[in-house]
Amino acid sequence: MLAQATDGVIIIDETNRVVFFNTAAERLWGCAAGEVLGRNVKHLVPIEHRARHDGYVNRNRETGQRRIVGTSREVTFVRSNGDYVAAEMSISSALVGPDQRRYYMAVVKGVTEENHHRKLLDLQGQVFTVLAADSTAQDVADMLCAEAEQLVPNSIAALLQVTPERWLEVLSGEGLPRRWVTMLAHVSLSDEDVSNLCAQPKSARSIVWREMLGADGQEAELFDCWASAVRNGAGELIGIFALYSRNREKMTDWPQKIVTGCVPSCAAIIEQGKTRQRLNHLDRYDALTGLLNRSSIATVLREMTGGASPLPFALLMLDLDLFQDVNNVLGYDQGDVLLQTVARRLAAHCRSNFVIGRLGGDDFVVVIPGGDREGAGAFADSLADVMRVPLEVRGRELVLSFSIGISLYPDDGTDVEHMLGRAETAMRDAKTAARGSYRFFGGFEHKGMEQRLIIGSALRDAARQGQMRLFYQPQINAAQRTLYGVEALARWTHPVLGSVPPSRFIPIAEETGQIEELGRWSLIEVCRQLVQWDAMGLHVPVVAVNISATHFCSAGLPRQIVGLLDEYGLAPQRLTIEITEGVMMRQNAETMATIAAIRAIGVGLSLDDFGTGFSSLSRLADLPLTEIKIDRSFVANFEEDVGAFVVTEAAINIGKRLGITVVTEGVETAIQNEKLLNMGCDVVQGYLFGKPVPPAEFYDWYKMFFS
Repeated sequence: MLAQATDGVIIIDETNRVVFFNTAAERLWGCAAGEVLGRNVKHLVPIEHRARHDGYVNRNRETGQRRIVGTSREVTFVRSNGDYVAAEMSISSALVGPDQRRYYMAVVKGVTEENHHRKLLDLQGQVFTVLAADSTAQDVADMLCAEAEQLVPNSIAALLQVTPERWLEVLSGEGLPRRWVTMLAHVSLSDEDVSNLCAQPKSARSIVWREMLGADGQEAELFDCWASAVRNGAGELIGIFALYSRNREKMTDWPQKIVTGCVPSCAAIIEQGKTRQRLNHLDRYDALTGLLNRSSIATVLREMTGGASPLPFALLMLDLDLFQDVNNVLGYDQGDVLLQTVARRLAAHCRSNFVIGRLGGDDFVVVIPGGDREGAGAFADSLADVMRVPLEVRGRELVLSFSIGISLYPDDGTDVEHMLGRAETAMRDAKTAARGSYRFFGGFEHKGMEQRLIIGSALRDAARQGQMRLFYQPQINAAQRTLYGVEALARWTHPVLGSVPPSRFIPIAEETGQIEELGRWSLIEVCRQLVQWDAMGLHVPVVAVNISATHFCSAGLPRQIVGLLDEYGLAPQRLTIEITEGVMMRQNAETMATIAAIRAIGVGLSLDDFGTGFSSLSRLADLPLTEIKIDRSFVANFEEDVGAFVVTEAAINIGKRLGITVVTEGVETAIQNEKLLNMGCDVVQGYLFGKPVPPAEFYDWYKMFFS
């Protein structure tokens, strides 16, 4: 019955010799029973296991441990023609005869085709799973080759990809001898090779095998090869997958089926690797010009500054002058063409060790390793000469220039972002001074920038934290010597910066967009203080508040003033808004509508620092002013400058003719006051009468001055 069994049956005696070998076993191993019977069973196992096989069997006889006996397992063995066969094998044992000798019986079922098909499907699934997990192409290729080598024992798998220049590149092939890797890397594919590989994938063997066989006269290490071309979805050649055999015995071509089954996985690995290379390129390089992008430039700079002994370098930021005009006249598509042309010209002019990038828009950067002030200046000069050569865009010749800012490492800083920022500051200075020029970053400008940054940041919380206060300077009716009103002046004392003068923080508030908030705070404080003085029995007829030109652009300013007057129960006449000549010179409808709305409320309007700007009399007559304030500079020069005296007198006369109250600032001496009184000035203000003081001190001043 065992002789006719469909599965192979092998029985061995107590000396491990084959005593039974049925017909099915003959088919599996490809040899007749007569060739096997009486021989040691180790001749039926792969060569690499034969030396240790008797030891395995004898150990089981001696110990009785049943690690293999009574179980079913997958095995691989070699047919007489050299082929490896996969099979499922179950082993049992029995004690035979009066001497109780232990015999073993193995039942073997060939499953090569089914086994390989299942494993290939599992391998494909594993490859796609690992690719989806963001593993590198190298790692996935190594895994694929290792699995293929398990399917074809005693073999070496290699995955080669084809470069854009049609050279072979070993992506994976850890088991390949080094000299084979070197030889494969020198294989260049011709047009005919590519055509043949695309038409007949199995012809890849002629590329990776026949050309290698005995190429250097050394003893062969590999004895056979199976290979296939790897193509992408468009049918283009992207690689070759090969299996090399270490077996001297000739095998049939069933390993070729393994190679063919691995090709889809190989294609996925190579394509995924190329996709990631493209994404990495896009992540590192500017898509338009092919130069390094800002992120990559920052990375390079961090590497240059992050070593134990970083070397100096010069950082040049280049801005293409008048580039927006090119976009507006020729169109953005031609602007892109121009940027590409400029990038090529810039790259051609730079040395091979320079780092070149595009930061975005029309801004480029060049890093000169080892560059100093002299070298950076020389390069900027030479680049200016290069840019004088006309560029042709859509049949037009254009001559463009770069405005260049230069910062030096480590003189101008050691932080990458600071270096970029300081080069940009220098570039903007160059652009302001003269297009096509270059400037080095200067410490003085940097100190000013730091001060603006510090003050601007501290200013945001100044009012909320009680650091900002209003001081009040009295205004006196010149003829009656009675209180006309007060001017509210902002004062800021910071716990660290100390006393910050208005001449310092007001411009920064305007630059940083905080001036409008400061104006709102001033209006609230003024209204609150008027109510407090009223409650104390101190009547201050009117308070003048400075409002910035920016605030007058807000259509909500009149509503805000009305709301505050209603909230504090104040008459509109007790508030005067001071405007500068800059506001008066604005011709836009929004500003003029705001001015008219404020005056319609009944609030006064005062033109501050009259005579210092370029006010025209026609504009002065058109505005609904209630007063003008003559700047202190005219009063200070009364005694030395006859012109100042004449202008002051003329301004007072203009005010009288227009029916506008005239206030003169900066009155510090009795002589100045007397002259102003003789001219007919309405109101005087200055240290002769009182300096700006906090609200509490103003109450004391009032009692003393009018006692």
